[in-house]
Amino acid sequence: MSKAILFSIGSVATWAALVFLFLFVRDAILLFGKRVSSITPASVASKGIGTVVLFFIGVVWTTPFSKEGIKLPIFWYVMPWSAWIGVALVAFAIWRLCRSMSSIQSAERMKDFQAAAIALVCAFGMGWLYKQDPDNKIDILQGGIPLSMSVIGFVAALFVLSMISIAWGYNSVRGRGVTKTVATQIALIIGSVVFGLPFVFLLITSFKEDRDMSAKSGIIWVPRVTETVPYVNPDPTKKHYVGDFNGRQVEAISVGMENGKMKMDIFRPLSVRGITFYTTRDQLREVPIDAKVYTAVVDGEQIKGFEKESLEDGRKILQIMEPEDKKGKEVTLLGEKTDPVRHIGLRTQNYTEAIQYLPIETANGLVYLKNTLILVIMGVIGTILSCSIVAYSFSRLKFPGKDKMFNILLATMMLPGAVTMLPQFLIYRSLGWVDTLYPLWVPAFFGSAFNIFLLRQFFSQIPMELEDAAKIDGCSYLKTFWNIMLPQIKPALAVIAVGTFLGAWNNFMGPLIYINSPEHMPISYALQLFKGDRDGDNEPGLLMAFTSMTVVPVVAVFFFAQKYFIEGVTLSGFGGR
Repeated sequence: MSKAILFSIGSVATWAALVFLFLFVRDAILLFGKRVSSITPASVASKGIGTVVLFFIGVVWTTPFSKEGIKLPIFWYVMPWSAWIGVALVAFAIWRLCRSMSSIQSAERMKDFQAAAIALVCAFGMGWLYKQDPDNKIDILQGGIPLSMSVIGFVAALFVLSMISIAWGYNSVRGRGVTKTVATQIALIIGSVVFGLPFVFLLITSFKEDRDMSAKSGIIWVPRVTETVPYVNPDPTKKHYVGDFNGRQVEAISVGMENGKMKMDIFRPLSVRGITFYTTRDQLREVPIDAKVYTAVVDGEQIKGFEKESLEDGRKILQIMEPEDKKGKEVTLLGEKTDPVRHIGLRTQNYTEAIQYLPIETANGLVYLKNTLILVIMGVIGTILSCSIVAYSFSRLKFPGKDKMFNILLATMMLPGAVTMLPQFLIYRSLGWVDTLYPLWVPAFFGSAFNIFLLRQFFSQIPMELEDAAKIDGCSYLKTFWNIMLPQIKPALAVIAVGTFLGAWNNFMGPLIYINSPEHMPISYALQLFKGDRDGDNEPGLLMAFTSMTVVPVVAVFFFAQKYFIEGVTLSGFGGR
């Protein structure tokens, strides 16, 4: 038998041993406390023996991976589709044969035998197909899941807690109910963690350095930052200065003198990096740079120093900080001979650098935010007012042709957006609204078919007695609508407000059609442009930082409004679809 097959058998034995260990400890606790009468010392002992035997098989047949540390062995068979189907048929046949042994009725036993026989015949057919192709082969991938001591400790603590929960849960009927509740809450927490992982990954990546974006060991969940120290370069051509450029403060490097003025090359902000300007020395202020700290081995001794200069051939000039007897000396080393000094932390510079890449005329992105807030606020106000008024009319007022008009309104929901896109553009162009925000928020004041339908259903559920009492008190239709009816449908209005907010905030197609100039762009359009500009520069940290700044407000609004959102969906009857 090949080593690969032995490894796969050992892997299955190892995982089975973990399951037997759980069952053994659980039954031992229940037997010791005399919680369940069906558990006997013999059954507990059999599970214990099974755990030891399976662990022994797993350790013996997966030894090569234990030399590299503690690992849970895993494997996978790589084979063609005919082999996979054949294996599945054999497993099905074995299952039907086992079930036939426990069947009491002869007719059921015969059906199981027939099904197993047919499955085995088909499995032989798949084997024949497998042999027809000489290039077919079966490979076994071998690997292991590395386990650090911290992970083992966490799993062990979780195991102990689960055992305590099981023992407590079997204490009484009331305890079983509590355990069920606890288990349900744990399942909900696990589900929220799983579905929240993409957002967590987004936030974590936005604080990573470029070197942590990918690693051989997998995703790096704990970001680290490189230690830096402030350093002022004595070389005048490499000093960093802060000066004024077109009314904006910039950080620049001197690249020479012309006509008695210093020629400055802009270093920050990044959107104007590389642009040169001229100024005098008295208008500049010298600032230190953040020099990265590295460690290296020089003449068999560990040293620590900061990067004084990076040469074009990849070498680094380090000024030694430690040990004390070599402090201040310089050493030139190849880049691969140095290791950066890093510690757990967040690289918040990703956010500032992402903002610095934005055009100057956007005022660090505030123009994008202003345009988006205009669209969101006007869209929410317009949608709520127009849809609620129309819905109230269709649900409460009586006028000729009301049902036909409502049917026509619902029929507009069948029209694809692509059909009305060009006519709308021609209308807005004739009005001179192209490259303005008007086409993006004015339509909100003309209602939405679905929102009108939703509010009409809510208005229809309100008892007529409230409206009759308002009429007796002398309220007009408008006052009844504003003071009596609207407060009754707050959950529905919250649903529409949140939906409109999300739609306006994330709207990309509308700005793509109508907006041309950066000063009128909303955040969604700016994010796409930022991605297009920085996608080829391999800077995922900046992209994730900019994306986080656009996503966090939406998540915050939904988090605070979820109570009304869920209530509105439940009351509207759409929650059970």
